[in-house]
Amino acid sequence: MTKYALVGDVGGTNARLALCDVANGLISQIDTFPTSDYPSLEAVIRHYLDQQHIDVVDACIAIACPVKGDWIAMTNHPWAFSIQAMKENLHFEHFEVINDFTAVSMAIPMLGESDVLKFGGDEPVADKPIAVYGAGTGLGVSHLVHVDKRWVPLPGEGGHVDFAPNSEEEDQILEVLREEMGHVSAERVLSGAGLVNLYRGIVKADHREPEELKPREVSERALEDSCIDCRRALSLFCVIMGRFGGNLALTLGTFGGVYIAGGIVPRFLEFFKASGFRAAFEDKGRFRDYVKDIPVYMITHEQPGLLGAGAHIRQTLGSVL
Repeated sequence: MTKYALVGDVGGTNARLALCDVANGLISQIDTFPTSDYPSLEAVIRHYLDQQHIDVVDACIAIACPVKGDWIAMTNHPWAFSIQAMKENLHFEHFEVINDFTAVSMAIPMLGESDVLKFGGDEPVADKPIAVYGAGTGLGVSHLVHVDKRWVPLPGEGGHVDFAPNSEEEDQILEVLREEMGHVSAERVLSGAGLVNLYRGIVKADHREPEELKPREVSERALEDSCIDCRRALSLFCVIMGRFGGNLALTLGTFGGVYIAGGIVPRFLEFFKASGFRAAFEDKGRFRDYVKDIPVYMITHEQPGLLGAGAHIRQTLGSVL
């Protein structure tokens, strides 16, 4: 008889729930629930499980907020709960709550060739460290290491490291943004809002007044080639994505590969392919040869959060991924 675990990927707008076949990791019965329609995550889970008509005693929820202890309070939504209390209320034997980007990193060992797009480099080295990052609402960063037949995610807040300019143009943009916000993190330029910041920095550095644009407007104008400032911003975004990925590769020796998770890059994929991304990734001076063979992949799997939550709970239950 098939044993299923409950898996979830919970953000500020939607909660996605599904069943994971514990034997092989297959994800099924995916359903999406607007978080505004439910008073709590527990209520969503109860509603979902009532629809499935099966007994589930193991669960893993990936959630868009830091996970430091028993009490979980979402960053962009009022939901808050105790992991232990919810586990008892739902009569789970195992209940894991992990950061959403931790889940994405745990999905990587489960990905096949059809789930990724490759951007240069050689083949990944088995069981070597892996980096994963993604620019969306913010800049998520995680690493994954293989220890004693187990994959161990190393979550953190790497998106908030200092933005490190590497050209005169970037120096000028940093100067503009520093005047506006003080500390300028990598997330301030590698995110939806970051794309707007790059556009604004380019225009203001030229002593002109920028328009009030949204991230999608910047990328659309760039792709239409109707605004040179927007096109420069999008080109620079791709270059900085490359540099940042190369920094992650250097930090942990990620010969298992560097992975870019969803977010906003797929919206301008062809532009990204033709950009200076890979050249910037390898632009490490004396250490160019160190990173040049490290492959970079973009994750194209539609539900890496659910896949990773499933991988996490399966490993907890004793599976070797």
